[in-house]
Amino acid sequence: MIRDRLTRPINDRFRKRINRVPSPVLARGVPWLTIALASILPGWPFITSAPVIPPFGFMLFIAWRQVRPGLMPVWAGIPLGLCDDMFSGQPFGSAILLWSVATLVLEFIEFRFPWRLFSLDWLVASGLIGLYLLLSLTFANAAGGATSVLAILPQAGLAMLVYPLLGRLVALFDRLRLVPFMEMNP
Repeated sequence: MIRDRLTRPINDRFRKRINRVPSPVLARGVPWLTIALASILPGWPFITSAPVIPPFGFMLFIAWRQVRPGLMPVWAGIPLGLCDDMFSGQPFGSAILLWSVATLVLEFIEFRFPWRLFSLDWLVASGLIGLYLLLSLTFANAAGGATSVLAILPQAGLAMLVYPLLGRLVALFDRLRLVPFMEMNP
């Protein structure tokens, strides 16, 4: 009787984890889907006279690459940049190029500094976001725009301040994608 009371919670605790694995669809699809949806987000009907909304798709892409470095392949910047190009209004190919270069930079930093600190991740992400916004503005001006660099300063500042929150959001999505479900064997 006493033995039953002592072993029951332990057995229940382990029984809940037996025969459960993460869904392969969620494990592989959540990062791609969250980045694609975040690329669409700035195009929602926000009416402003200057760019204020940060590039959430690019920021989530960097966050996923920093939270889970080996999760997405190196070529992931091409299709995700294509998705961002379709919804951002930038000249076609600019996000493909910039996201691919950012992937290579993040791979180099991951190779060079395998054990990083939060401050280094934030510094790298802030530098990449600032460069992304500056080069996006340069591509837009080369395609016929006429916007001053001062117009993107509020957007860059907000993006750099919001980035740690997006990193936490990515960690939450990472836990969601690895939730174990009951596996049904035939």
